[in-house]
Amino acid sequence: MREGLVGGEGFAVDASVIKADANRSRSTAREEAEDLRNPRPATRAVREYLAALDEQAESGTAPASISPTDPAARWTAVGGPAFYAYSTNYLVDVEAGIIVDVEATPALRTAEINATRTMIERVEERFDLKPARLIGDMAYGAAPMLGWLVEEKQIAPHIPVWDRTQRDRRDAI
Repeated sequence: MREGLVGGEGFAVDASVIKADANRSRSTAREEAEDLRNPRPATRAVREYLAALDEQAESGTAPASISPTDPAARWTAVGGPAFYAYSTNYLVDVEAGIIVDVEATPALRTAEINATRTMIERVEERFDLKPARLIGDMAYGAAPMLGWLVEEKQIAPHIPVWDRTQRDRRDAI
């Protein structure tokens, strides 16, 4: 930043899916997750994650299955057969092509969107950089995200709108 390589006028955002070291055959149904709270077999990471699941359950975003070996990973079918994964989310300066921030999340679209908000605010706070525009794919084109960019951050979104009005009921399955 001190060298002036990053101008910060425009950022691009995207996520990459990283396969987790977790096996579906060892997963536990969400309904059975209570059994994992026993401190004897559960690791500290599992207990902490289950506490976070309690919060997610209240908001309706708890996963259908949990991996006891990697409970923060999310079951996803991105690009083919399903597997446990994470997303690495990148915020890149478009002029220089330099990554200005990274945020790891479970492989979940809402987590990617929240990570984008976190990265934009973190870069603004740490480096006093606020882009005039943000480039992203349709995953970032939901109304709440676009509204936040325009109304709260005054950032011009160069993002296709995610139009779900024409969805067939079968698309939701």
